[in-house]
Amino acid sequence: MNRELEANNEFLASVSTKISRYLSPQIYKSIFTGQTDVTIHTERKKLTIFFSDIKDFTATTERMQPEEIALLLNEYLTEMSAIALEHGGTLDKFIGDAILIFFGDPETKGTAEDAKACLRMAVEMQRRLAELNAKWRKAGIENPFRVRMGVNTGFCNVGNFGSADRMDYTIIGAEANLAARLQAIAEPGHIVISYETYALVRDIVTAYPLPAISMKGISREVVPYAIESTLDASGRQTRTFSEHLRGLDFYLDPSALDPAAAAHVRKLLGSAMASLEDRIPK
Repeated sequence: MNRELEANNEFLASVSTKISRYLSPQIYKSIFTGQTDVTIHTERKKLTIFFSDIKDFTATTERMQPEEIALLLNEYLTEMSAIALEHGGTLDKFIGDAILIFFGDPETKGTAEDAKACLRMAVEMQRRLAELNAKWRKAGIENPFRVRMGVNTGFCNVGNFGSADRMDYTIIGAEANLAARLQAIAEPGHIVISYETYALVRDIVTAYPLPAISMKGISREVVPYAIESTLDASGRQTRTFSEHLRGLDFYLDPSALDPAAAAHVRKLLGSAMASLEDRIPK
C-alpha cells in the first residue's frame, strides 16, 4: 500500500509540474494552495499592463527557415519570461510573437511599486534583447528582432474567464487594449507609457510626451510618454545604445562597463568617429 501511495504521489507531482508550464507561477501557486477557486469569477483591480510585439515579425519569418525562426522565437520568449518572473510580473499569454504581462494580481506591492517593477522589467528586456541580437548576428542572422513595448496603468477585470469546462485566467478591459495601442506607436527598441503610468514612475525615468491619442472605449484623451532613460539610486541617467546597420553593429551599456574599461571604450569610439570624418559629406 505504501509503495502504491508513493507511486501515486510521484505521478501526481509529475502531472502537477507539467501543468505548471501552462500557467504563470503566481496563478499556479494560488490554485494549488487553495487561494484561488477554479470557478468563473472576476474582480476589478488597478493593474499595470505590459504589451510587447516584434516589429516586422512576419517579414522576418519569410527570410528564415521555419526551424530557425522557431529556435529564435523560443529563445526570445524564454529570456523575456525569465525577466518577467524575476520582477514579479504575471505572464498572461503569448499571442504569436507578442507578450502580455500584468502587475498587481494575484500579488501586489501597491500600485506605484507595481508600475515601477513593470518599467524596470521592460528596460531589462530591451537590454537583454540587444545582447541576444548581437549573439544572433554573430551566428549569421542578418536582421534579428526589434521589439516595441507599451505600458499602461488602469482598472481591468481580472480572473477566470470562459466556461465550466475550459477557463483562462486573464485580464479584460479597455486599459489592457490601451497598452497594446501604446506599443503600436512606439519606435522599435523603445518603450511608450501612458501618463497614468508616468505619474507613478517619474522619479525613476526620464521621458518626453508624444502627441495625444484617442481610443475607443476610453473617454479621456491619452497622452503617451516615450522613455528616454532610467535613473539609478543616485539620480544619474542609465541608458543603453543599440543600433544595427550595414557596416555597424553597436551595443553599449555604460552602467555595465568596468570603470577600468571606460578609457579604452572612449578611445575606441574616438577612433571610430575619426574614421567617419572622410565619409561625412561636407
